[in-house]
Amino acid sequence: MQTEELITLITSLAPDQKPGISKQYPEFILPAEKLHEVAKTLKENPQTKMDYLFSLTASDRKDGLNVIYHLTSTEYPHTVVFRVILADKENPMVATVSDLWSGAEYLEREVFDLFGIKFENHPDLRRLFLDDEWVGYPLRKDYKDSFIFER
Repeated sequence: MQTEELITLITSLAPDQKPGISKQYPEFILPAEKLHEVAKTLKENPQTKMDYLFSLTASDRKDGLNVIYHLTSTEYPHTVVFRVILADKENPMVATVSDLWSGAEYLEREVFDLFGIKFENHPDLRRLFLDDEWVGYPLRKDYKDSFIFER
């Protein structure tokens, strides 16, 4: 499947998606409620076979918390980037993709631990690096560290 055909397929699956700005791979900004459906289709479609989630991370931007997914096929030469924007910073939530790619289980735990984003239906969503008593999410822009470095 050529890149143009891949873009057409994703656009048909999520007509309300928006194009992203990535110059390396086709990027799509998906509504949170469409992410799992589109990801599952791309994984199971014999023409796309997106069988490898090689990156799942997040960022805190002006428009909200962003969850970023990089998917590729080990059989075909295509890769896509999905971004989901979660405007609600009080209760950010998106569906897990750990049922599609088992490696997502730890990546989602990392994002939960450091950004506070919850992954709905995750099998074991708990902190990965920080103690259970830790207050806040260190990679958010509004995080206030109690440690003050003085020179």
